[in-house]
Amino acid sequence: MFAVITPEKIHLPPGTVVRLCGSWRDYRALVEQLGDRQLPRIKYRPGEILLMSPLPQHGRQADIISEVAKVLLDHSEQDYTAFTPITMDLPEVQGIEPDYCFYIDNWAAIAGKDRIDWRIDPPPDLVIEIDVTSYTDVTDYLPYRVPEVWLFKNNQLKIYALQNDGENDAYVLQASSRYFPGVDVAGMILECLQMAGDRGTSHAIRSLRQKLADN
Repeated sequence: MFAVITPEKIHLPPGTVVRLCGSWRDYRALVEQLGDRQLPRIKYRPGEILLMSPLPQHGRQADIISEVAKVLLDHSEQDYTAFTPITMDLPEVQGIEPDYCFYIDNWAAIAGKDRIDWRIDPPPDLVIEIDVTSYTDVTDYLPYRVPEVWLFKNNQLKIYALQNDGENDAYVLQASSRYFPGVDVAGMILECLQMAGDRGTSHAIRSLRQKLADN
């Protein structure tokens, strides 16, 4: 077991990723020690614990992309429930903290719940991940069978859909989102990010709402 790491001892410069050998028990102990603290981010893969301190760019992109998703959901009059931060963990299997997640098809199944049991309750329908430091791997969501994952990396949005070939689950790159068919989500997000950099997030989101209303 690794040495006890208290929140006071953890101070990672922005953009830092630390990999530690550790068990599920070690991971859970560290999660308990960190409590409600949002930084550093923590992830568990079998035999490995990862800690990451996001760059400001990470938080800004996550905020804008999640806002775009909300605008599109509202425009298409789809009900949803959104979470951030949230820890998804399956005992002895996986522990991960998505940047943002949405319940869309299954929003009613978790409405009003204070806790989610990932062994019983449905997974989020859509997860958003920002990867600035190569901390994210879309396959981390396979154990949960999340239907769709948006991964933003190198200034590009990639949309992955969960598919089953009859034997194994896999994420397959898609041209569009199942929740917004016919919408160029990737192009829309790039446009909003550019506009947010020039004139601020509020202007970018207001402009997107107006554009959708005009169409």
